[in-house]
Amino acid sequence: MLKSFEELKEFISGLIPGELVENMGEFFEKFSWKKVAAAIGGLFAVLLLSIFFVFGEREAPRATADGNLPIYVKVHSGMNAQEIGEELQRRGIVRNKYKFWLMAKLNGYESRFMAGRYEFHSGMKIEDVLEKLVQGESSEYRFVIPEGFTVLDIAKRLDEEGIVSREDFLRKAKDFAPRDYMKGKEEVTYRAEGFLFPATYTVATDIDADGVLQLMANTFDQRLTPALRRKAKSMDLSIYELVTLASLVEKEARYEEDRPIIAQVFFKRLELGMPLQSDASLQYLMDAPKEDVSIADTKIDSPYNTYQNAGLPPGPVANPGTDSIEAVLHPSETEYLYFVADRDGHNHYAYTYDEHLEIVEQVR
Repeated sequence: MLKSFEELKEFISGLIPGELVENMGEFFEKFSWKKVAAAIGGLFAVLLLSIFFVFGEREAPRATADGNLPIYVKVHSGMNAQEIGEELQRRGIVRNKYKFWLMAKLNGYESRFMAGRYEFHSGMKIEDVLEKLVQGESSEYRFVIPEGFTVLDIAKRLDEEGIVSREDFLRKAKDFAPRDYMKGKEEVTYRAEGFLFPATYTVATDIDADGVLQLMANTFDQRLTPALRRKAKSMDLSIYELVTLASLVEKEARYEEDRPIIAQVFFKRLELGMPLQSDASLQYLMDAPKEDVSIADTKIDSPYNTYQNAGLPPGPVANPGTDSIEAVLHPSETEYLYFVADRDGHNHYAYTYDEHLEIVEQVR
């Protein structure tokens, strides 16, 4: 027989999620034990009705329009049914987190969940979800990072695919600089920016943000071959400057033939002391990309604003691929000072500002 409020709370806590009984003790202490005992019958009636309500939903969760697309969820060691149910409901995999919790509890599954990364779909039956979690039907992480992705882009993709959380990745990327050549200016947004090599990766399911950052930085270090480093040194370019320039080229060039010409324009402007006036450096400051930057955008007060500041920005504005790095190391031999992209992404070049304005009128 239950003899105290604490025993009652402990008993009920084993039946329903903790969030529903968190303040139960304080509530019951306002009443006498006899009144509480008299209310127990009503409490169990409510509990039974709740169970009926939860299990009365026989239909599967409503499938979304993209219900065939995989939804990846990472289950960490030690997560309980309540925590997993909340995540599954948040991601639209199950409709009712309490039903998930009760089915896991009644079937004795809660202590049998296996950590890992799981592939689900909206519209799945809870029974099928539980079976995956108990059988440990997790998969390796395979993710693709395209050339030109920023740290923010990478964090978003890793979070969407259930690999690591966006917040954790961004927090770690802010000061991640395990190699000397990554340690640039203090005002950079993310020290990891530019040095996370774009590629396809397959990793273990227990990887964390530190592991992803280290893997991508190691891949960059391997792809930056001794020959590439010697070439940069012969051009009096530090690796940091090389990657910063390559990131601008990566974001400005949609087509392969444009890369070395854009690199030449940047070198020529640096040589003459002209601002680079790269839209890519402005786009880096924005929450979302814009098709065209405005006059107001060119006046943004930031060291990344290459319209207002001569020289290179404080650091890379994206993570470039090998082609953009090669373009910086082997720029074209032209003498252009201006370029503008048309609506199809092809760049048009000019030697003078007047010529440039004429081209802008034609292609924009």
